[in-house]
Amino acid sequence: MADTPGADARGAMLPAARRQWLLEHLAGRGVLRITHIARIMGVTPVTVRRDVNDLAGEGLVERVHGGVRLVTGASAALPGRGPGATPAIGMVVPSLDYYWPEVIRGAQDAAQENCARLVLRGASYRVDEVRHQAEWMIGSGAVDALLVAPPTRGAEAEELVSWLTALAVPVVLVERSAVSGPYRQHVESVRTDHAAGAELAVRHLHGRGHRRIGLVVSASSPTSGQVRDGWHRATADLDLPPAPEVLVAAYYEPGWGVDVDRVLDLCAEQGATALVVHSDREAVSLVQRAEERGVRVPGDLAVVAYDDEVARFAHPPLTAVRPPKYAIGGTAVHLALDRLAHGADRPVRRVVLSSELLERDSTGSPARTPRQATGNRP
Repeated sequence: MADTPGADARGAMLPAARRQWLLEHLAGRGVLRITHIARIMGVTPVTVRRDVNDLAGEGLVERVHGGVRLVTGASAALPGRGPGATPAIGMVVPSLDYYWPEVIRGAQDAAQENCARLVLRGASYRVDEVRHQAEWMIGSGAVDALLVAPPTRGAEAEELVSWLTALAVPVVLVERSAVSGPYRQHVESVRTDHAAGAELAVRHLHGRGHRRIGLVVSASSPTSGQVRDGWHRATADLDLPPAPEVLVAAYYEPGWGVDVDRVLDLCAEQGATALVVHSDREAVSLVQRAEERGVRVPGDLAVVAYDDEVARFAHPPLTAVRPPKYAIGGTAVHLALDRLAHGADRPVRRVVLSSELLERDSTGSPARTPRQATGNRP
């Protein structure tokens, strides 16, 4: 993400992140017009005025006719600037519009409750982008601790984790776990037990009478491996017969149309009556395609989505596994603040939180004779 944001990127920012960006953008400048700020942030002038009013109430900016400027000396109140400054927790996440907003909200609320400030930077799932955003915050002295969700697979990812653990500020991995150093020491982290969440989904479907329970996971998600492990563990423990296990393209990729038809064909061929689908977007799209092919959900095929971002808006509303996203963000901030308070005297902590299952209309008892899923396929 560029330092001067585009409308798409900044439109998804939370209020605290917008105000933080506004303070940084005003530093070293004179008066900026409200309309100019709204345009480059990709929000409405009303939103900017609301942020400006909040900052003015804190004595950090002052309003002038049609614009705003930084109060003289207020730059010392920016994160990491000046003695006795409010503790600033940097956060680098791979997405600002799916899964992560709730994690960010949890972190933001925990920071505010503890008189700290959250400094948010959006990145991607690429090693170089995550490092770039972390380097910006550390190099500018903007943060006292860092929360980060880095890639963890591959040689470059391992090098990134080693670099992060060597930083002079405390680092907490968010929705990731990793080891580093010659003795493979664990890095401080908080994550969801996604394998246990997948097990929960399988056991729910098993309890509803399903025996051939398949799995669909997105190839683009770093969580897919854990979901797959949980599915394997549950199906083995319950001694279930073979069922489709399919790695698919993301729903927005060209290969998705072919993959979803392949999944439905395999369910028909193998007599599968239920699927666990990661993530929500793939699950919703799969249910739509099933309907087009005359496959009833849940009558012919029960579906459990994994993530619970948009599952409740599907038709029918999808039963879903919900990771504790809000608690993940809050716990990460508490770990960072505790490390700041106690330094190396406190042992490294690895916190693992459990998901919950929300039952909706997409899971039910299997039909007596599974319908062939050929439907209207060309």
